[in-house]
Amino acid sequence: MTPGPRSRGGPSVAAVVVTYNRRDLLDEALTALGAQTRPPDRIIVVDNASADGTAAMVAERFPGVDLLSLSRNIGGAGGFSAGMARAMGAGAGLLWLLDDDTVPEPEALQALLDARREAATGEDGPPVLVASRVVWTDGRDHPMNTPRPKPRATAAETRLAHAAGCVPIRSASFVSALVDAAAVRERGLPVADYFLWNDDFEFTTRLLRGRRGLLCPGSVVVHKTREFGGTDADPGDRFFYEVRNKIWLFTGSRGLAPPERALYAGSTARRWARTFAGSSDRAVLRRALVRGVKDGLFTRPRPTAAILREAGVRQSAEAELPPHGRGHDRDG
Repeated sequence: MTPGPRSRGGPSVAAVVVTYNRRDLLDEALTALGAQTRPPDRIIVVDNASADGTAAMVAERFPGVDLLSLSRNIGGAGGFSAGMARAMGAGAGLLWLLDDDTVPEPEALQALLDARREAATGEDGPPVLVASRVVWTDGRDHPMNTPRPKPRATAAETRLAHAAGCVPIRSASFVSALVDAAAVRERGLPVADYFLWNDDFEFTTRLLRGRRGLLCPGSVVVHKTREFGGTDADPGDRFFYEVRNKIWLFTGSRGLAPPERALYAGSTARRWARTFAGSSDRAVLRRALVRGVKDGLFTRPRPTAAILREAGVRQSAEAELPPHGRGHDRDG
């Protein structure tokens, strides 16, 4: 598979896919990327030190893909940071962010680009983020990846969004989001030390604060999770990351204004209560909660550049990292 030619007059699009030990799903996702009616100009796969032959499969079946193999697993947060830095270093104007279990329908990218163009204004240009509609394998909207609507969107903003067949949003997931590379350079990469959970929420709220983002229902991707459910499903030990990262976000991220922090803190408390209520082993959750609170209150995220260096990201990609300190107030 070879990425498609750059569309005349439009920005270059780099698809960034992060993977870890899901070779067969990644194969399906990359096949779908190659079948786009408007293929991305570049496809970057970030392999988080998989042990299932992922790198060999990509090299054999998709020789046109830019494979970035990391020396250790730095999670989705670190993987997307590395892939986005690589894409920006190659001159991409737009970054299409996708998980390895995300299979886009053939017109998914074209619909995102069309919505972005149609919602542009002479005053502030196109929206900085356009997200796809995410469905499960049976066609239902996936509750894990529903973007948060934008509270108090202006009438003009809503009108522009509706004219493009979209709705204004305040955040999105990394399952399928098209983001403006210039905005990432200004506001910073995802915070790699989040590892997993809330990294996409922190990043997209930071990117969208004071700016426009859209949900484009005409762009559809299938998120092939094992089960149909939201983020309040029983997470076991991984609840640690949910707790620690939410505390980091509420106390250090510049993504949310103070009133928003109060609003989302309340919704987080309700979701945690549902998680405990539905858990089959609440003792595990309690231990994870205690660890998460301790680390969230008494540590800060490590610098993203340091984590990428430790994972073997080359200096050429590292040199494209935006200045640090813009994601978290005390992120070195």
